Formats: sequence, C-alpha cells, structure tokens
Amino acid sequence: MARVELRHITKTFRGLVALDGLSLDIGDGEFFVLLGPTGAGKTTALRLIAGLDAPDAGSILIGGQDVGTWSAAQRDVALVFQYYSLYPHYTVRENLEFPLKSKHRRMGASEIADRVARAARTLRIEHLLERQTDRLSGGEMQRVSIGRAIVRQPRIFLMDEPLSSLDAKLREILRAELKDLQMRLGATFLYVTHDQVEAMSMGDRIAVLNRGRIVQVGTPHQIYNEPRDTFVATFVGSPAMNLLGGTIRDGRLVVVPGRLEVQIRKDLAGRSGPVTLGVRSEDVAVGPGGGLEGQVYAVEDLGVEKIVTLKLNEHLVKATVSAQMAVEADSTVGFAFDPGKLQFFDARSGVRLDPVNGEAATATPGHT
Repeated sequence: MARVELRHITKTFRGLVALDGLSLDIGDGEFFVLLGPTGAGKTTALRLIAGLDAPDAGSILIGGQDVGTWSAAQRDVALVFQYYSLYPHYTVRENLEFPLKSKHRRMGASEIADRVARAARTLRIEHLLERQTDRLSGGEMQRVSIGRAIVRQPRIFLMDEPLSSLDAKLREILRAELKDLQMRLGATFLYVTHDQVEAMSMGDRIAVLNRGRIVQVGTPHQIYNEPRDTFVATFVGSPAMNLLGGTIRDGRLVVVPGRLEVQIRKDLAGRSGPVTLGVRSEDVAVGPGGGLEGQVYAVEDLGVEKIVTLKLNEHLVKATVSAQMAVEADSTVGFAFDPGKLQFFDARSGVRLDPVNGEAATATPGHT
C-alpha cells in the first residue's frame, strides 16, 4: 500500500478550471473520501492520480515517488467505477482472472487460482464463480467489479461513486462491507462521492471539494461539528444546518427583533454588523417553556423521528424531534436552541468565526 500526495494540482478543460491548486495528503492504509457536489472536480482528481489524465501544473507522489512521468500501469492502482466494467459473456471466475493474465504480469495458473479464490472468499461470491455476469444482480456485479480490483493487489484503490447506481438498501449493505473490506486489507482507499452519508459512514477523513478547491479536510466528526464555512455546514448533514442571518446588538444576535434573539459568545461582544447563526436540527428543542415561539410550517415523519419546520416571519428553522411527539401543521409551539451548540459565521465570507478570538477561522483548507 502507499501514501498519496497531491501538491498544488491545477487542471483545466477548454479554459474551464476543474482543479485549482489542489493539495492533499492521503495516509498509507487510510480510507479517504473526496466529497463534493457534481462538477466539483472529484473525478478529475481521481483520474489524475490513476494516470488517465495529466495535470497542467503541480505534482503527484505515490509512496514518496513523483509519478508524473509514469503510465497508468506503472502506478499500480485499481479503479472501481459507478458502472461495472465486466465482460458480460464471461463467467465471474473468468472476469476475476482477466486482469491477472496480462502479458506484463506473467503469473502461473496456480497463483491466479489462489488470488481468485481469496478474492471470492473475501467478497462472499464463491457460489457465483461459474455464473455468467449478465445473470447477476446489481449488487453481485459490483462485488465482482471490486473483486477484479482486489485480485491485482494494487497499491491504491480508487473508487468513483461505486454505489450510486444501486438501490438504497443495497447501498447501505455495501457501505458497511466496503469499510470492513478496507480495514481487513489494510489498504489505501480513495473514495469519491457526492453522498454525505457515504462520506460520514466510511471515511477516516473527508476532504470537502467545491469548484476545484478544497474547502475543509477533517474527520467526519470535525466536518459535521466544526464546519469551516457555510458551504460545508449546509452540504454535510441531513437536514442541512439551519442558517439564520442576524445583527449583533448589545451582546445579542438579533434575527427577528423581540421574537428570535440569542446570547452571543463573549469573544464576539466587540463585533457589530451582520453575522450568520448556525444550528443543527438536533440542537433545536421543541416544547413548552423554550423561550421562543414559531408556527409549524411542515412535519416530515421519517419513522424513527420527525423533522419539524418552524416559521418565524420569513425564517424557517428545522428541528429533529421524537416520532412520538404530537405536532400538527399550523399550530404554534415553543422551542429553544442548545446554547452550547450554536455556530457563528461571518456574513460576508461565510467562514466560521473562531470560538477563541471571534475572528474568521484561519485554518488552511486541506489541513487539520
């Protein structure tokens, strides 16, 4: 396995910037996730590491070696895509054997058989080995696709949204299996997704990418609880973090005068002007005696919990409550914010205000 380093990578396509000075450091044996919306540059970064495309500027190191002049084969990485790259009229066994029969590998029949057997056992597809792949389900085909990567024993696994074409239940199952597989192999995984649930549930660390730039790198806990800016705050988490624009006056952040005001931290007391308040839905308590009041705008019953949307003037606040709580649309309810969980962001830049000195957070994107 190997450490992967991207240093100031820039890539443009027909004048459009796909990656802009991208720097990353992916540890040996780490499950690292690149998370971002469509068009953020995630797949471009993956293709550059694989050697399928070349950067316009910057360098890529694998295992401490600059691989800028290396071919895709020399880099010894395995790619797993959203759509299964299988030969439909081959059996599962033949598909698994195929990458091992390259003239560059020159493997004996016994070693090929051993690698195929181990991969099939690892992925629990031994009973499928003699079946043609055009007779497999989507989940089985993706397991075989991953098996084709495993048999090669690559230095790095690169996965480009491999679960996005599967149904929700199967995605849930394979998320757990992929994470377990990575831990058992001790392999370096770089996983690309736009799905924040996949990122949060599988990644050791996550890099949030937007418009070709790294916004924040951190553990799932850091990304969720200490978002660097309002983009991360709203992109990670479901429902998205509530963001409410207000103005600091006399030690309070006033969102709706007389109706929605919160005490600010002491380090923010010297500030004035617009500030954005952020609060997660689970940190909004709904019930009598909360000190605030809002009209129930909508109720989403998710089975194990409900998402209640409250309206105060033009502002909407989402709260996560127990499924057993009786709450009806158009009713008026009390609510309160957990004061220890409030986030404050600079209204102009969107950057989170550091809880120590009240200044906009200055941590360099890409470092933790």
